[in-house]
Amino acid sequence: MSSLTYDLTVAGLAVGSAAALTGIGLIVTYRATGVLNFAHGAIAMVCAYVLRQCVVGWGWPTWLGAVVTLAVVAPGIGVVLERLVFRAPAVRGGAPEQTLVASIGVFVLLVGGAALVWGQGARSDAPDLVPAEPWGQLAVALALAAGTGAVIRWTRFGRELRAVVDDRQLAVLGGIDADRVAAAGWAFGAFTAGLTGVLLAPYVRLDPYGLPLLVMEVVAVAVAARMRSLPVAVVVALGIGVAQSQLTRLHPTGWAAPLVQAVGANLFVVALLVAALVLPGVGAGRTAPRAVGGERVPAPHGAWLVALVLFLLPLGLAGEDLHTAVQVPALGVVLLSLVVVTGRGGQISLGQAAYAGLGALFTALLAAGRFPGLPRLPELAALAVAVALVAPLGLLTGWPAISRHGLALALATFAVGVGVSRFVFAQPYATSGLALGRPSGFEGDRAYYVLELALLAAALLAARRLRTGRTGRALAAMRDHEPGASAAGVQVPSLKLLAFVSGAALAALGGGLLGMGLRAFDPGAYDPVRGLLWFAAVVVLGADSTLGALAAAALLVGLDAGARGGMAAAVIGVLAVLVGRFPSGPFEALRAAARRARLRRPAGLTARGAEVRRRLRPAGPRPAPRPALAGATAPAPGGA
Repeated sequence: MSSLTYDLTVAGLAVGSAAALTGIGLIVTYRATGVLNFAHGAIAMVCAYVLRQCVVGWGWPTWLGAVVTLAVVAPGIGVVLERLVFRAPAVRGGAPEQTLVASIGVFVLLVGGAALVWGQGARSDAPDLVPAEPWGQLAVALALAAGTGAVIRWTRFGRELRAVVDDRQLAVLGGIDADRVAAAGWAFGAFTAGLTGVLLAPYVRLDPYGLPLLVMEVVAVAVAARMRSLPVAVVVALGIGVAQSQLTRLHPTGWAAPLVQAVGANLFVVALLVAALVLPGVGAGRTAPRAVGGERVPAPHGAWLVALVLFLLPLGLAGEDLHTAVQVPALGVVLLSLVVVTGRGGQISLGQAAYAGLGALFTALLAAGRFPGLPRLPELAALAVAVALVAPLGLLTGWPAISRHGLALALATFAVGVGVSRFVFAQPYATSGLALGRPSGFEGDRAYYVLELALLAAALLAARRLRTGRTGRALAAMRDHEPGASAAGVQVPSLKLLAFVSGAALAALGGGLLGMGLRAFDPGAYDPVRGLLWFAAVVVLGADSTLGALAAAALLVGLDAGARGGMAAAVIGVLAVLVGRFPSGPFEALRAAARRARLRRPAGLTARGAEVRRRLRPAGPRPAPRPALAGATAPAPGGA
């Protein structure tokens, strides 16, 4: 027994050391820049792939590949991100939501780029950088934490770092090179991300989606440390790692045994839920759409006519093209849920993929007669009941939204999405042997596409109802200025719950349609990485635009169908990254440039207009000019 305890402790220290490195990197980046780097896991994944490419692909010695990866590539990624993505909003003093969207954009861009370059399959041949025993990883984590803490506390650079975070403009006035401090913070954060990736890759699945999500699950370590204390982050990481390893010796029995085993195997996810939902929120700020999307410009009727024609075109297709097009209306309904929550309600939601997956799962269980306490239902009735069952679950993310904003709400909704994915979708007791058919009379792709269009039209009408009338005005007031809306008598908590419950219902409807379109429940279609991609797509194409949601659905399905997997993530990632440089969004920047071009007149026309205005000016004495100096007085009439 003592030998087993020792072995499990050693294994837990290995996992905890990698988690501690992630916590250190996130805390340093946050303290240097004020940015909660959602791309940390994606940077770790890219560095793991780079090391594998150097050693396995090109035959380099492991030490040389490690030096290039950790001393050149990883810090280089951090410096490039600081310079091209995050410096502009930091100098401008942008809202935290802008940097949040930009970091999510970097995440999906790196994930999509890795899928394009290295493929989507899992790799099991990542090189070992340190021996299998955890002592080397533990020594690295402890030394890194001690050295970083000493630098922050007792050096001039640490004082400059704290000054830049407290007030960047005041620090610049005091002679501090804020850009250099921020670049150093990003370089160090990216280095720790790369170190985490190359240490974890030999022991977990190396693929563009799994490793980034695994690293982001341990953001709980940094949140538990309040994004400040490195010793607390290290202790929490090591403690959770050892506890999770020790829990593997439990062999529970009874009906709750699978759930207990899932909790024991995903203790970092439990910690993420507790840190995000129970502990005081990290970060504050306004809600996303007004800060990210700019003023809403209503779509012209011509654009809606074009969208109608494009959505009717697949009815003339056949074969694989029609089968692919079936996914577009279903995904459009899912993305409409983000328009309701984020665009109309002004709330950040990174967990909509969980509600879409629950809609598909409940539909499959009800249609198969496996839902506890309910009989077997026809597919269409199963879909309606699934929507009714999932809608109240919107309180999982709606309730935290009452007291959380900005980054804190983003963490809470992300935690809910990860928790549902790990404890429901990834568990065989919930999903094994499930098949999902289509409603009777709509088995063919063309007939099913017509059904989807009808339900999409109903979803559009529901979303429109949340814009018009008294409810729409109240939602707009809450989104634009929550304290002012509350002072004016708007029931802000109730409206937030309404937005999240309505969003959950729409997401469940879209998820059920997506599952029936694919004729299967695929847990990978609703993982948290997918949720981040959907959020970024809706924000960059118009957080408050139903037409933008439809365009995003067509873009996501079309790009991945017509090219290698990862193309959609790469394109959406590029557009989301541009949010950091264009606070109103890249499309709004293009519209503003077009307006300026239309207003610009040739020099000759401008001079001619000035001459016409001069001739038409009425005759008479001109008014006395205003004094040029504060102490000057106007001349008296008739002279001195």
